[in-house]
Amino acid sequence: MSSPTLTPDHADIHYGQSHLRLQMDSQAAEWTVISPQSAAPLADARRWLRRTCESPIGSRPLREVVRPGDRVLIITSDGTRPVPNRRLLPWLLRELGRQPEEVTVLLGNGSHRANTPEEIAAMFGADLAARLQVVNHDAFDPRQQEEIGRTTEGHRAAVNRLYTQADKRIALGFIEPHFFAGFSGGAKAIVPGIASIETIIDVHSFALMAHPMSTFGTVEDNPVRQEVERLVQSCPPDFLVNVTLNPAKAITGIYCGDYVQAHRAGCEQARREAMQPVARRFPLTITSNSGFPLDQNLYQTIKGIAAAARITAPGGTIVIASECADGLPDHGNFGPLMQAGSSAADILKHIESLPAPVLDQWEAQLFAYPMMRYEIQLVSSMTPALVRACKLTPAADLQATVDACIAKLGGRPAVAVLPAGPLTIPYVVGNHAQ
Repeated sequence: MSSPTLTPDHADIHYGQSHLRLQMDSQAAEWTVISPQSAAPLADARRWLRRTCESPIGSRPLREVVRPGDRVLIITSDGTRPVPNRRLLPWLLRELGRQPEEVTVLLGNGSHRANTPEEIAAMFGADLAARLQVVNHDAFDPRQQEEIGRTTEGHRAAVNRLYTQADKRIALGFIEPHFFAGFSGGAKAIVPGIASIETIIDVHSFALMAHPMSTFGTVEDNPVRQEVERLVQSCPPDFLVNVTLNPAKAITGIYCGDYVQAHRAGCEQARREAMQPVARRFPLTITSNSGFPLDQNLYQTIKGIAAAARITAPGGTIVIASECADGLPDHGNFGPLMQAGSSAADILKHIESLPAPVLDQWEAQLFAYPMMRYEIQLVSSMTPALVRACKLTPAADLQATVDACIAKLGGRPAVAVLPAGPLTIPYVVGNHAQ
């Protein structure tokens, strides 16, 4: 992604592999641009990884955890997440003293589709990918799963048996505020990353998604995070490698060791960088879905919307730029759920009326909440008809859409801009916090 720029008269909104320029006329509106307090990239990230593997948080050094002869499994995210695998994995292999052929890499696809060979080559680099044994986790294949316990719903909890049967398990990931799990990373690499579809559905239940503490930046009191970590506790990873990233996807911190303690330390850095206070709510908020890879589809686009909703006045407008090159996507139940009925309220009623929970209902549920409070206009590559079918307003051009929204508000309205979308999590302080 090209590096976006910000000047007093314009902002570059992350979009796909590049950005969309938004001109900000100070005579037309009062603009508030909210961006992460980005830490500088680590000067020598390779050395930082070595140091943190030798002196990890809450764990023995990596070389003591993984012994010669151990069968090593490395779990990392799928292609929708910007984990810097091209850099981290070769460094980690050197710390392990292993050749690529000597480890198995399991892609934590969750309920997503399998990654293609081309996507895997892009994630790891073609040369490294050709030497690795890379396995796509398939949540829908019970032959891949082994039980590790029971969910709070009372159902069987299972994860990929490559994980349960490995001698040593290492989880790679990155930490950023997450719109219902508090932060990404940590135990989420296992559940939902490599969990069975039944387990994934249970940890995304209607009640958990509706809980007020299932939101950005909360950890200890977050019921989703609590359930995930309770399940993973019965079969934990032996070592965690999590990083924090700035909007340019450069590594700003590396946290290694115990999968809970190291993750919490990384959460504190992510909180400092990403969570930014503002003094008021805005009638108009412009946001993105942080560009590629997160803005590949509408399913993921709720993250940028949820970030903007935190500071948008009730009845206000959110304009989000999210390329959605992969559409809804076409697989799963998200598309049909979003097209149920004629309103956002109908989506919720439909989900609640289902005889049993279904895949992707949580994402449609979380879309419905802001859709009932705000007008949401989407700048994307999707067809206008499909956007309307999902009860969003299609917008062909970012600048023209924003200008029209400002004109409709009249006067010189207050407008918030989140160029990096959910890489910045704003929150309202003072009298406008509710």
